[in-house]
Amino acid sequence: MILEMKVPSPGESITEVEIATWLVQDGDYVEKDQPIAEVDSDKATLELPAEESGIITLKAEEGDAVAVGAVVCLIDLDGEKPEGNSTKKEEPKVVSEAPKDESKPEEKKETYASGTASPAAKKILAEKNIDPSEIKGTGKDGRITKDDAVKAVPSMGTPAGGSRSSERKKLSMLRRKVAERLVSVKNETAMLTTFNEVDMKPIFDLRSEFKEDFKEKHGVSLGFMSFFTLAVVRALKMYPDVNSMIDGDYKITHNFQDISIAVSGPKGLMVPVIRNAENLSFRGIENEVKRLAIRARDGQITVDEMTGGTFTITNGGVFGSMLSTPIINPPQSGILGMHNIIERPVAVNSEVAIRPMMYVALSYDHRIIDGKESVGFLVAVKEALENPVEILMDNNPKKALEL
Repeated sequence: MILEMKVPSPGESITEVEIATWLVQDGDYVEKDQPIAEVDSDKATLELPAEESGIITLKAEEGDAVAVGAVVCLIDLDGEKPEGNSTKKEEPKVVSEAPKDESKPEEKKETYASGTASPAAKKILAEKNIDPSEIKGTGKDGRITKDDAVKAVPSMGTPAGGSRSSERKKLSMLRRKVAERLVSVKNETAMLTTFNEVDMKPIFDLRSEFKEDFKEKHGVSLGFMSFFTLAVVRALKMYPDVNSMIDGDYKITHNFQDISIAVSGPKGLMVPVIRNAENLSFRGIENEVKRLAIRARDGQITVDEMTGGTFTITNGGVFGSMLSTPIINPPQSGILGMHNIIERPVAVNSEVAIRPMMYVALSYDHRIIDGKESVGFLVAVKEALENPVEILMDNNPKKALEL
């Protein structure tokens, strides 16, 4: 019996996917639920598991765009599972080794003589009026390759003598969609960025005092993200325009705070969503951040987990960024950028003190958010981060941290 495997729908509004990588070869025996391919949609990269066990026949090439519901492979359910090393893989070795000594003399007769250029190399050398005899080929038996011809072309600069090869590789569907969305944000929004700085010492002091007890009790570290998320939730309630988005001639204002967090995964940047962050405690946020980060790292994140979100937080500081202007994550209207923490001299009570300082940046859509709201929002975030015990913990850190 032959089973036709069709492309499942990765999510709402997705009509096609791209075969990024086949994880098996044509004719392989596959087990049920074994990952057989990675497919790219315009929102995520997902694994395609085998629906049944059997011998697989591929019906699409890597890089092909395939409609949702189309057949991508066949599985012969009557195919027998090979025991140990399959004879299929052993037979080619016997066949290829048997005529090895006999075929070599004939292959040598057909090889190119030293100084002979490939067709592509000939064209390049002819265009530049370079005699092939002046080129030392690096190909088989001294044949001049295209790369040899490219390197031999005189340039205006000083020859470096190093490799000048290039690689042309098609962007994944996910990366192409990200590029399209980023360009549309720049072209279709009135994006502006405002900056401020935060004295992180109060949060450093809290983490030093409670992080061991917090991790021991809850099994997760007390990081910076919970402080920033709760500070953002508070600021969004104070400035609801920042928690809004434009839909044609209408403004949609949300009465909930779904916070998107940018995390780095194997396929690039992903933005999973912490749902109803306004209802979560420090422990709840840290658990959710850890869960989503692990799923993104392991390539298990789903489209639904990255859909929605009313505001985004991105932390370029983990990569060493000092300052940046983050790009809005559409259709949202605002994004907060965190950066690295550097000890700097600052004025504290009219005296110079060394404090761990972080620059923060808010990029926002000026069509819907005015300067007053954007600056007020960022100041509200700064106030909460510099006074976390009073503003975020109601003057009771142990209760807030559930210790």
